[in-house]
Amino acid sequence: MESAVASLYSWLLSSGGSLLGFVLGTVLIAQLLRRRTSPISTLAWLLTIVLIPWIGVPLYLLLGGRKIHRMVRRKPRLSLHQHPAARLDRRHAVERLFDSYALPPATLGNALHFHASGEEYYARLMALLREARESIYVSMYVFTLDAVGEAVLALLAERARDGLRVRLLLDGYGALSTRQRRFAALERAGGRVAWFNPVWALPFQNRANLRNHRKLVLVDERRAITGGANIAREYLGPRPWPGRWVDLSFELAGPAVAALREIFVADWQYASGEALPAAPLPAAAVPDGPARVQVIPSGPDMRADPLYDALLTLCFEAERRIWIVTPYFVPDDALLRSLLLALHRGVAVRVVVPTVSNHRLPDLAGRSYLRELQAAGAEVLRYRPRMMHGKAVLIDDRVALLGSANIDMRSLLLNYETGVFVYSPAELKAVRDWIAALSADCGRGLPPAGQAIELVEGVARLLAPQL
Repeated sequence: MESAVASLYSWLLSSGGSLLGFVLGTVLIAQLLRRRTSPISTLAWLLTIVLIPWIGVPLYLLLGGRKIHRMVRRKPRLSLHQHPAARLDRRHAVERLFDSYALPPATLGNALHFHASGEEYYARLMALLREARESIYVSMYVFTLDAVGEAVLALLAERARDGLRVRLLLDGYGALSTRQRRFAALERAGGRVAWFNPVWALPFQNRANLRNHRKLVLVDERRAITGGANIAREYLGPRPWPGRWVDLSFELAGPAVAALREIFVADWQYASGEALPAAPLPAAAVPDGPARVQVIPSGPDMRADPLYDALLTLCFEAERRIWIVTPYFVPDDALLRSLLLALHRGVAVRVVVPTVSNHRLPDLAGRSYLRELQAAGAEVLRYRPRMMHGKAVLIDDRVALLGSANIDMRSLLLNYETGVFVYSPAELKAVRDWIAALSADCGRGLPPAGQAIELVEGVARLLAPQL
């Protein structure tokens, strides 16, 4: 009798589990089909849910969301479009695109300075933190408490003890290996630390996959350091280090900093619940420099995908050159097609990537796309000395895209990112010179691939919509 009861109980559990899995899978498939995602991404999720539901269902619950409308309602609305700007008659097509999204227009009177090395980045960062008089806002994807991170954290705590308003925003996944208690000294000194979308606090809420990839140091709400570099020995330090990565970080002062402030304030309030004080009144309108700059946010809380849409627009508008520098190159079919069409129009397309990055799967997936571009006439360059983490796109010496976004679908469609578009000639020349110097240390082209390598790269390419 006990055996029969046990068998019946086991059958009910098995049948109930199967029924629950079927119902949940059906609901998720219906939800997936209603979403306006690319056919390839939709097909990849459908196959995963249908063929291996015990993996596909929980994976989709954890990672499947992209645009979450309740987050749009919860996060403070950005008032970026209200900032004064120089509206010129002859503007680039991408600026008109951003106008239609009510995003901040380009501003004149900015000073833009590129850091020549991780050592210069470190020196300028520490100098700016020491010079701060009112506030320090920091947003980082990675903040590693090695010797460099400890030095930065100690200075932040010192400035908090001096009475400054110090706020440190860390991504819940990027800084996952850094224990929260290590920041207790900063909080005891009067600073505050918040974690953006903590991984373990978000089970099955479709947000664990949506990361804050922005890098920003904002001093007195008037001067900023941004770009692609995080806080860790790989990115910066007081002395040269053989393992230091090549990256692109820069300082910005002028009216464009107001947009960076608005982005940080919205992210901070979402993560911490604290509404920061209103920005100080601007000083007299004395230009900080000659740079014409436009700051554009992108992320799951926005109804469009501004950086992705801008890249497509730029590629279709290009007439002479498209130079791309990125640590991970995993485009979708539309972006790849826009580059191929540019090649057919006679545009010189150059893509600079590291020979081997710190993430193997994007490398494998990206090589498939790079081989296709190379076969069509693109110049594929592999940076050889060490890891290259810089991000830049230069179009025709007319516009450059800098900031935190990689040229992959994770950055362009999933992450919270910040793009800095540059339009002024002197700054565009600096970007061109940086890419040219980087290119001089590169190997030319990808070597031929055997059938086994092509198979592995093809499988990785199938996973590209989820990378």
